[in-house]
Amino acid sequence: MPIFEMLRAFQETAALKSAIEIGVFTAIGEGARDAASIAAKCGASERGVRILCDILAANELLTKHNGSYDNSVNAKVFLDKNSPAYMGGITDFICDPVITDHILRDLTACVRKGATMMGPDGTVSDNNQIWVKFARAMAPITAPAAQYIASLLPNSGPIKVLDIAAGHGMFGIAVAKHNPEAQITALDWAAVLEVAKENAAKAGVADRYRTIPGSAFDVDYGTNYDVVLITNFLHHFDPETNTRFLRKVYAALKPGGKAITLDFVPDDDRSAPLVAVRFALTMLATTEHGDAYTFAEYQPMFQNAGFASNTLQRMETQQSVIISTK
Repeated sequence: MPIFEMLRAFQETAALKSAIEIGVFTAIGEGARDAASIAAKCGASERGVRILCDILAANELLTKHNGSYDNSVNAKVFLDKNSPAYMGGITDFICDPVITDHILRDLTACVRKGATMMGPDGTVSDNNQIWVKFARAMAPITAPAAQYIASLLPNSGPIKVLDIAAGHGMFGIAVAKHNPEAQITALDWAAVLEVAKENAAKAGVADRYRTIPGSAFDVDYGTNYDVVLITNFLHHFDPETNTRFLRKVYAALKPGGKAITLDFVPDDDRSAPLVAVRFALTMLATTEHGDAYTFAEYQPMFQNAGFASNTLQRMETQQSVIISTK
């Protein structure tokens, strides 16, 4: 029954989070198969592990045969810490109490108010430490979008790129790896940029990676950029604030330069893609004015900032890219 399943869906989240935290998928990947051996590796009770693994098997993250468990393909690739594609760390942000508590506890109040109950500015308050956690947790999940954006740009020749709200830095880093002559400038809060600089060093592009600490609304961007990346940023603010911000972006670009925006963009009647439709609820619970804007709503923001040409490209990840040309 869909009503019952929606009301108990938080239990599925809790089960997956617990399995990641105690290392169930890694233990199985290292050879533990029954509840007793998995429990021994994880430092947990056999009863607790058996119940947890049965839930994971019912949700097809594990397989089970005659009391023996194994990882599904997705679990092997993404949830075993020994996998190079491990992404279990995203729970540190997605399931952070700053977010989950406000959604479970405060959503009714948010709906009545039409805004977050977190206090002034919600998660976009100055130097909010949630974004350090975001930068450390969410980098693994960005690879497909980062590679897609990099593929839109030249793979050779000098190019000057500004990465706004850079976070983990992976979008600018992907461009730098794609084009060995690309120069990247990352903008974010100082503490967040420390994570981006670490990732740039690991990627071998630190010599072409500089930073501007501070608020995207206040700092001087500089000028003459070929590309400005605006990734998962505009959804936090109201249209008027976005338009003022986009005017700064427009001024920072050279003639013919492009702003590339990555965001959750539902269709005009807000019925699909499902991820984008759902994302609006996160904005309601965590921001004063944010939303998952449709392309029809984004168009006047970009046009009023000076961008006459704006095109939408939808991705398999259910996010979308808007390409705006000066």
